Amino acid sequence: MNAPFLRTTLGLAAALLASTTVLAQGQPPLKVGLMLPATGTFAALGTAIENGFKQYVDEQGGKLGGRSIQYFKVDDESDPAKATDNVNKLIKRDNVDVIVGTVHSGVALAMARAVKESKTMLIVPNAGADAITGPLCAPNILRSSFSNWQPGYATGVMAAQKGYKKAMTITWNYAAGTETVKGFTEAFEKGGGKVVKDLNLPFPNVEFQALLTEIASQKPDVVFAFFAGGGAVKFVKDYDAAGLKKTVPLMGSGFLTDGTLEAQGASAQGLLTSLHYADGIDTPRNNAFRNKYAVAYKMQPDVYAVQGYDAAQLLGAGLTAVKGDFAKRDEMVAAMRKTTVDSPRGKYTLSAAHNPVQDFYIREAKGRENSMTGIAVKVLPDPARGCKM
Repeated sequence: MNAPFLRTTLGLAAALLASTTVLAQGQPPLKVGLMLPATGTFAALGTAIENGFKQYVDEQGGKLGGRSIQYFKVDDESDPAKATDNVNKLIKRDNVDVIVGTVHSGVALAMARAVKESKTMLIVPNAGADAITGPLCAPNILRSSFSNWQPGYATGVMAAQKGYKKAMTITWNYAAGTETVKGFTEAFEKGGGKVVKDLNLPFPNVEFQALLTEIASQKPDVVFAFFAGGGAVKFVKDYDAAGLKKTVPLMGSGFLTDGTLEAQGASAQGLLTSLHYADGIDTPRNNAFRNKYAVAYKMQPDVYAVQGYDAAQLLGAGLTAVKGDFAKRDEMVAAMRKTTVDSPRGKYTLSAAHNPVQDFYIREAKGRENSMTGIAVKVLPDPARGCKM
């Protein structure tokens, strides 16, 4: 046998083997863009979401629906002014199939507008901007977290049930804050209370003193606060230092104390919040999740980690239904919409607008845990006002 013939035969055999290997391995990796904060006030929140997402993928052997995952990361800096450029890096430069993000509602709104135009799939693992599952709702936009209205509404129910009649609210002046406050006000006033004043300051300003002085002078029955991350740490400590914790009960959406209790110390103890996740949910699903997370990341998970985990679960449910064929987008979305997500928070489904329909828990800060003491509202849907899909 001459050398050229041998080389040709071996080349064909190698090509055939490579082709067979590719077929055996199935489709190429699914490109997932993680657009989350890696710096700034919400950096720790972004890390928890990424950890949770990757934990679920790892539990499935590194694949979802038979597809391995290739990650592309962009630090969104929680800056709405940079959001459009950042999301377009993932859409146009990296050609991702799916984007997972983000924490900041203002950034997420820009992301939703961009993907609505490009048809790229977006799974929102935190930002609760009501418009995402309201006027901006779309078949390719899904959420694994909450709408801002939901935790605000649930906390308003709690405050009204405690018999408080006069409330003040305080938050940053951005979508998450104003919309959460609206939810609180709707439920609180429906329950017979009255919000006498809304206080706010620019994001991410943490100079609270003048506003705390105003609260002290108004003497409401209760204060509802929405802050998160580093801002929540400083607010809770400043509220206590001003002597208000002893005279005016403080309540908040769960983000006030989630992932922040250790830094808040004694100032947070006893605070009541409402959220769709709590420490002490004693189920096999939650216990297994928490144990694996603690081993993998050497820390306890919080609601952000759960939402990241469930974003991967949701994506996995869709990919499994179409056997990894991302081209079958309509079938995939239909499967995601119909699935019951077996979450550490408790099982939930998606609404027609693609927002979780879920329980909201009553939580009390005890030690380093937001301990569940009851359920504020069961199976609470977001009203999805303005959604046409």
